[in-house]
Amino acid sequence: MKRSRCSLFLAPTLLAASCVTSAAPDVAPTPESGQTAAATALRQYGSLQFSPCTLSAQLSTLNVDAYCSHLEVPENREAPDGRKISLAIAWIASDNTQAAPDPVFFIAGGPGQSALESYPQVHTAFREVLKHHQVVLVDQRGTGDSNPLVCKDADGANAIAEEDAATDPTAWRDFAERCANELGEHADLRFYTTTDATADLDAVREALGVAQINLLGVSYGTRVAQQFLQHYPQSTRSVVLDSVVPNTLILGAEHARNLEASLDQQFALCGENSVCRERFGNPRERLNALVAELKAAPRVVSYRDPLTAELREENLTAGHVALLARMYAYMPSLGGSLPLVLSEAANGHAEPMIAQAKMLGESLTESIMHGMQLSVLCAEDEPLLQADPADADRLLGLEMVTLTKEQCAVWPRGRMPEDFHNAVSSDTATLILSGEFDPVTPPRYGDEVVKTLSRGRHLILRGQGHSVASIGCMPRLLGEFFKSADAQALDASCLDTLKATQPFAGYYGWEP
Repeated sequence: MKRSRCSLFLAPTLLAASCVTSAAPDVAPTPESGQTAAATALRQYGSLQFSPCTLSAQLSTLNVDAYCSHLEVPENREAPDGRKISLAIAWIASDNTQAAPDPVFFIAGGPGQSALESYPQVHTAFREVLKHHQVVLVDQRGTGDSNPLVCKDADGANAIAEEDAATDPTAWRDFAERCANELGEHADLRFYTTTDATADLDAVREALGVAQINLLGVSYGTRVAQQFLQHYPQSTRSVVLDSVVPNTLILGAEHARNLEASLDQQFALCGENSVCRERFGNPRERLNALVAELKAAPRVVSYRDPLTAELREENLTAGHVALLARMYAYMPSLGGSLPLVLSEAANGHAEPMIAQAKMLGESLTESIMHGMQLSVLCAEDEPLLQADPADADRLLGLEMVTLTKEQCAVWPRGRMPEDFHNAVSSDTATLILSGEFDPVTPPRYGDEVVKTLSRGRHLILRGQGHSVASIGCMPRLLGEFFKSADAQALDASCLDTLKATQPFAGYYGWEP
């Protein structure tokens, strides 16, 4: 029997040349006699030379043409002659030959996701932005192709067996200790924090030869953006915070609470829909009953692997249910089918549930660089992380806090500035985006952050979940915002047409 695995949070540069006189990227050179096609395809942006590349997303056919480069930076800036890290950079070029001199930097979430690998999934959000700005991606150190900190178990998987974690949390401590020892051969894990990442971003800015940059951070990427704004205000022209993580928040402290609130909001839609209510009853009661049953005794389920079509047999656990509910809550467009899936599982047909949970879990596990995630969490959050006793009765339980504590006990701990968890205060133009049903960064976070931003504005997208920059008319609004750097001037009335996805009445979708 194949064992299932989960990632901790499954359950989004230096050396500038002094001779640079223009921030504008050079156009592709005209071929000269004897030059190869590859040579003529190279493009210069500041002091960096870029070559054509294609960005692709895991388990997706999405591809984006780009130009790629690398920049070498010190791993420890206090020891500039020591080990170096090569940062992976991508540039999505604007078609506008008179594009603005200040590029837009996209910052991925996680912590632990690659910006270059994540970008194709949000490319549509930049449709209008690219008409006036260049877009730049930097794989945060420890992710993607920037000295990735990947932890593997004995079977070569980027996680630990779920049943081992559930029955013995110290297995995560052992896993983290083995990983730290292995990664320590090519990385000092103390220097892969958010603070180190913001210094890298400013180094890339300098290497590109631009005075200021615009930032668009998603989820954890909003922490990076706020820290950059806080410590490099002179380098920041404007900021978009999509699904914002307040500086004051301790990552992991409110995940269980926020998920419950989001599920209650989305399940309420079923109660308001007569067809859903009659066919599936109360989704919350079904969810609670199924979790209680599986905690007492996991259910053996035969199903076809959604990726290989192989017939498999595996234990359906409460962890699978929690993972699926959480991932569906991130995307209410999919969450509309959750009452149906729960009803089917309650009636003995759990094949769709375990197949979807497996596909989501394994895909997301492989997209997170677990070592980088730990370097961030152990330096910035774990020292202040406290379990909420109320979480014991919630879907996610206390496991996230327990596992973080176990792993950080053996993980090398970096440093953070004394003001790291202070609310960012700024007069820089800032646009904050929240999804009404977001299960991890609810709208109240945006309300909190905007209080100390004198030129900030908070938009809440009705019926939406986590990461909303691509939804509805947001791509147009983003283009207008980065062009004007004025959040207050935006006419956001186009967002009024958004509404929640209605619950599915069957596998064909919702009622007409």
